[in-house]
Formats: sequence, C-alpha cells, structure tokens
Amino acid sequence: MFRKKLEEKRNELITRAEEIVEKAKAEERALTDDEAKEIEQIKADISQIKATLAAQDSVEELQRDAMQTKKDDTPSDAEGEEDTEDKPDEKAEERAFENYLRGYEVHERAGELTPATTSGGALIPTTIANRIIKKVYDICPILQRSTKYNIKGNLDLPYYDDSEGGITVAYQDEFVALTSSNGKFAKITLTGYLAGALSKVSRSLINNAQFDIVNFVVDEMADAISRFIEKELLIGTSGKVTGLSTLTNSVETAAATAITADEVIKLHDSIKDRYHTNAIWIMSPATRTALRLLKDGNGRYLLNDDISTPFGTSILGKPVYVSENMPDIAAGKAVIYYGDMKGLATKFNEEINIQVLREKYADEHAVGVIGWFEFDSKVEDAQKIAKLVCASA
Repeated sequence: MFRKKLEEKRNELITRAEEIVEKAKAEERALTDDEAKEIEQIKADISQIKATLAAQDSVEELQRDAMQTKKDDTPSDAEGEEDTEDKPDEKAEERAFENYLRGYEVHERAGELTPATTSGGALIPTTIANRIIKKVYDICPILQRSTKYNIKGNLDLPYYDDSEGGITVAYQDEFVALTSSNGKFAKITLTGYLAGALSKVSRSLINNAQFDIVNFVVDEMADAISRFIEKELLIGTSGKVTGLSTLTNSVETAAATAITADEVIKLHDSIKDRYHTNAIWIMSPATRTALRLLKDGNGRYLLNDDISTPFGTSILGKPVYVSENMPDIAAGKAVIYYGDMKGLATKFNEEINIQVLREKYADEHAVGVIGWFEFDSKVEDAQKIAKLVCASA
C-alpha cells in the first residue's frame, strides 16, 4: 500500500507538470516564474519519491538476503536432510510432475498434479513454473536488466527528456528577467501481445528411468522462451513488440561492411557519463570476432578478456554480451547496442504459465509442453541506450 501511494503521488506530479507545459505551449509563451518554480518543485518531489522507492527495494533485498542466509545456515538433522518447511512441498511437486510425465498414477493432493483427460492437459505446479521463469531471466540478461512491470491492461509511462535542453544556469544582471529553459515530458504506452512456446518431449526419453526429465523440461522451455523474448527485445516485430528497434540514438559507420575503432568509441561516448555505470555492449558472435581485431591508436586491442565482467570480455571497461539474435555486420543493420538496459521497458500482463499435454501428441510418441505469456516492450528512455548502424550499401 505504501508503494502504491507513492507511485500514485508520482503520477499525479507528472500529470501536473504536463498540464503546466501544455498550457504554456498552447499560449505560445515561456513558463512564468511561478510555473518554473512549480516544475522545479515537482522534479524535486519526484526525485524524493524515487529515492524512497529505491531505499524500500534495498531494504527488502537485504531482508530477503538475511532470510536466505538464515535458511542456508540452518543445520541439517543427523541423516543430513534439510530442515526447512517448504522443501517437502517442493519435492512433492517435483515428484508429482515427474510421475505425471512418465504416466504413473497421480493422486490429487496438495501440491500435486491432477491427471489430464485425453483432450486436455495439466498445469505445471508453481515450483516447476517458477524454476522455468527464473531460468528465463538468468539466461536472458537483456530482460533481466530491463525495467520490468507486471500489470494487466495498458500502461502509460511518462518520462522526463532533457536531451534537447534542460534547466540552464547562467550569470544574470539585476532587474533583468530570467529566461526559463526546461526539458519536456514524453510518454510511451505498453500494451500486451500473446505468445506461446511448444516443446515436444520424446516418450522414449520420458520412459528412461535414469533420465532427469524434470530438469530437461525446465531447460528446454526456459531456453525456447528466453530466445524468443530476447529476439523481440533486440529486433522487434512490426505491429507487435518493438523493443529496441525504434531506438533513435545512433551512430552510423562509414563503411557498409566494416567497423572502425573510432566508431566504437563514438558509440560509447554517445551515452552521457551518468548512464555508463550499468552499461553493457550487445552484439553477435561474428561482430565480437571483428572487434577482437580492432586496436586503438596505441596498438592496444579494444576488446579484452576480463574474468571480472559478467560475460568474460569487455570493451572500454564495459562487459560484452553476445546474442545469436543480433545481426552480423551488414549494410543498414543495427549491429551493436550499448548502454544501460534500464532504458528499455518490458511489461508482462501475466506471468509465464506452463502446461503439459500427455495425449495430444500420442500419435507422435511424444508429450507436449506449452508455455503462454503476454508481454510488450518499448524504449522508455532513449538517452540511456545507443546503437551502431552500418551504412547503407
């Protein structure tokens, strides 16, 4: 409730700021002194709200870490079994899920699956679904680093854009009126697009008692879903999720099929310094190979192996993430993204839910596993991310 009130207050302040700016625009005049002061106060209040929400998030994270540490430090009993309350339920759900896949009889008890009819399926227990969702985030850092919203319906996201001018400070003479200068408020609208993933699992594998069928399903579904989501975040689809495809902050190469060290540096410097802290590079494996051969003016390689970075390599001190979804160097293609992925907003109308169909694919000697989710993604703050585009042929 506390968070909701703060967010509502923030939205009210943004709406008020929009009203002030729109009124001045309609009257074709600059902001009055009182209006400029009110805008400044609104910015200060929004900053305080953001700081308060960030502090709340930090405290909640510390609490979760403390609880996890306490759980990890809990001694096991004489037989070495863990003494946590939620473990039995998780194990029961995993056993029920495995039994269901293998076709064994499953009783309807708390935490277990209900057997499917010949025409339908059964929802995967929460424990298994959560493992799939967590793995999707783990193997898709673009999604993990983006600004995420879990809300039903359309979502309007206003943001303050000072790329074309902001608050100015200058020396002033007495009795001379100050000239106001402000950024502008803009907004994006996130809707929702339904997507589904289907994985067929061979019954021969399922019937092999030595095969870890549970982890196989978790890995297969997480990999399929994460590859699809990552492609949409990076490339987008016309009329559907646009992701980073609409990004306007760009640097163009001189050649259509080659990248120079100078152009990489220009891309890096096209982002303001305050957004570099959590910035990463995103490119295809072939583009990374091309950059491995680039050197600066002193003969030093731009791309370096760096075990201290999340992905093992870095350019100008920032980690390099490689994605098969990114295009290779070619005319007119956006081949590198650089920046803080918090500038990309993603919204899930509903969490990923997974369902097992035992009978539908019986004639193929397989079991179907399907995943449904509804999401959208757009650039929320273009100042945080830039792209390198190869020149047209």
